[in-house]
Amino acid sequence: MSPASPNSPTPDLAVSIQGLKVVRGGRVVLPGLDLAVPAGQIVGLLGPSGGGKSTLMRAIVGVQVVAGGTVTVLGQPAGSPSLRHRVGYMTQSPSVYEDLTVTENLSYFAALFGAGPDAVARVIERVSLTSHAGQAVRRLSGGQRSRVSLAAALVGGPELLVLDEPTVGLDPVLRRDLWALFRELSGEGKTLLVSSHVMDEATRCDRLVLLHEGRVLADDTPTGILAATGTSDAEAAFLALEAQAAQAAQAAQAAQAAAAQQAPAEGGAR
Repeated sequence: MSPASPNSPTPDLAVSIQGLKVVRGGRVVLPGLDLAVPAGQIVGLLGPSGGGKSTLMRAIVGVQVVAGGTVTVLGQPAGSPSLRHRVGYMTQSPSVYEDLTVTENLSYFAALFGAGPDAVARVIERVSLTSHAGQAVRRLSGGQRSRVSLAAALVGGPELLVLDEPTVGLDPVLRRDLWALFRELSGEGKTLLVSSHVMDEATRCDRLVLLHEGRVLADDTPTGILAATGTSDAEAAFLALEAQAAQAAQAAQAAQAAAAQQAPAEGGAR
């Protein structure tokens, strides 16, 4: 399992990250992460809550203060003004105005991105909210609100979509429909980075990045990860990789402790 190197001289990367370090509240969330996101693919970012997925996504869209490293998005530094209409971002919580209707919300975001009125009607239809276009967002269900947020991320016609747990709390039918839409978008050449802690969504991705405590445990195709771990599903693969990482950390700590004990003894011998 060889993750694509962010230093590889390939033009087909939507995101290239080198040595990304993020500290939040005095805690190191990302200790020096390297990652490459291929263009035109659905890349799943999987891992337990608190593992650094949202922090990584915030860094990619340029709204996270970083302590070190570089994040390059579509050939530009993350957060560059030129990326505003090229990157769509959907947060975990619906980031729309509850007192406005679906159409009013999307018209506002379309104006921000310089998109025309036709873009609003198009994305409303695409997320299956045409019959709710005139309703205030506060009157919609949780799943419908999530789709409004997705439409807001889509209305500018972005090349890269960064979606933070877009299917959380949705019923199986809505999850299926959203993943069908993600596949359509990928087929149109868009890149999607989709985070989730639902391991069975792994099989829907072209590539998987398994993240734990701010570190990449694996970066490969779903088939490659299963083959490398000798497991039959993403959850088992993640647990196997987590166990391997824990064993490696324990071995490193033991080696450090042994070296620390040996150093004073050697000093005394002199």
